Amino acid sequence: MEKQFTSLELCAGAGGQARGLEDAGFQHVALVEIDHYACETLRANRPEWNVIEADLNSWDPSPFQGKVDLLSGGVPCPPFSVAGKQLGKKDSRELFDRAIDIVSVVHPRGVMFENVRGLLDPKFDDFRRHISNRLRRQGYSPKWKLLQASDFGVPQLRPRLVCVALRTVDIKYFSWPTPSKAKSATVGEALKDLMAVNGWSGAERWALKADDIAPTLVGGSKKHGGADLGPTRSKNAWKQLGVDGGGIADSAPESGQPVDLEPKLTVRMAARLQGFGDTWQFQGGKTAAYRQVGNAFPPPVAKEVGCRIIEAWRENDNARE
Repeated sequence: MEKQFTSLELCAGAGGQARGLEDAGFQHVALVEIDHYACETLRANRPEWNVIEADLNSWDPSPFQGKVDLLSGGVPCPPFSVAGKQLGKKDSRELFDRAIDIVSVVHPRGVMFENVRGLLDPKFDDFRRHISNRLRRQGYSPKWKLLQASDFGVPQLRPRLVCVALRTVDIKYFSWPTPSKAKSATVGEALKDLMAVNGWSGAERWALKADDIAPTLVGGSKKHGGADLGPTRSKNAWKQLGVDGGGIADSAPESGQPVDLEPKLTVRMAARLQGFGDTWQFQGGKTAAYRQVGNAFPPPVAKEVGCRIIEAWRENDNARE
């Protein structure tokens, strides 16, 4: 029987990365998250998961020392996002260093972190080098790669920066996942059935116009307003696809509404564009639920990276037998 690899996830959010790693073959020993509604989402969908609602800065990771194969997470992205002020290490929400502190306590076999493309900006070169050097001093060999969600079947233009750091003896067996040869669905193809669920006769016409993959979904910050699809440039991109980006709808268009309606997305529609299965339910009100979706790491991308990590470990283990 093949070894079951374990994972400890930090800043787990609504479970995008956790779902992908679960599909890759990881068993989660714990998931740490500070947002109450995100914790409720995790508990509602996976009652068997050990969900810890806690602030990472004060949480004690010592009970997991030596008990985890992979330490994963998506530390807050606003410090590096072009949609924010890009304060980096000066931002109070910056948790990369705290995550590396936890690595030093837990001593996992490997590490996987994801964040926004903005972390690749030249202004953060020193910060990435700092994080890489801290990982090297603990015996890991870090690799950074920008992955595009649409290359892995997600119908969305969502670039994410992934850091994989494995022990030196393992890293030579690791390779990044390669893009799928299958073309991602357009927004129209992905959502036509959800747009038509209440009998709206314009769904077919709308789907033909929504003939490209989605722009990047923006989860936003608790410091700013309600749920919508992002700044003006994002709303304009959605408008080209026939979507009103000014908010999130409570439900799909109703029967009898104009066929030329420019509909808003529902939380369920946004979740499907993010790569979540339709059975994954989000807790909290509409704004809280949408923020969980918009801030998530697409499960299909996490799965592909997770599979490559497991392959590297198994290949090394087999080579040593």
